[in-house]
Amino acid sequence: MNVDETLILGIGNTLLTDEGAGIHALNHLRSEYPNIPNLTFVDGGTLSFTLATWIEDCPNLIVFDAAELHQPAGTVATFVGAEFDNFLGASKRSAHEVGLLDLMDIARLTGHFPEKRALIGIQPGTFGWGMQPTAAVQNALDEAIDAAVDLLRQWQNIDVDKEVLNAKHYDRSSVVVT
Repeated sequence: MNVDETLILGIGNTLLTDEGAGIHALNHLRSEYPNIPNLTFVDGGTLSFTLATWIEDCPNLIVFDAAELHQPAGTVATFVGAEFDNFLGASKRSAHEVGLLDLMDIARLTGHFPEKRALIGIQPGTFGWGMQPTAAVQNALDEAIDAAVDLLRQWQNIDVDKEVLNAKHYDRSSVVVT
C-alpha cells in the first residue's frame, strides 16, 4: 500500500441493531463519498484474526465501531493516535471473538503498526434483534462519517468535496471478511 492508503474498517453485527453501527457507518461513508482516492473498505463483521493482515498492511487506519462511551445513545467520539491506544487499553469493550486491541497488538508485535490510526465510536442504545440501528444511532452516522472525512483531509492532504469527488472516478477496494 502507498503512504496515502487508508483502511476503513467497520466492525459489528448488523443483526443486532446498534451493534452494527460500525458496518452501517462504513457503508454510509462508501455511499456518500464513493470516489475518495486511496481507500480500502473492509467489513470486519465481528472480528477475527484474518483482519490482522489488513491492519498490518495499512499505513493509515480508521475504525468505525459501536463503543461504550458512557454517553447517550448516538454520541460520536473520535480517538486518534495515542487516544486510540488508550481507549482500547482501558478495558475490554467488545464481545467479539477477537478484540480490536488484540489485532492492534499483533500489528505492533510484527512491526507493522499503522502510523496514523483512529477509532470513531458510536454509543449504542440497544443490542436487540434487528437489522437497522435505532434512530439515535442512525442519526449519528453523518457525524461519524464527517469525522472520518476530516481525518482523510488531514492524512491524505486532499480536498474531500462531495461534488468534486462524485465527478471523478478512482479505483478503490472493498472486502467483506466472514
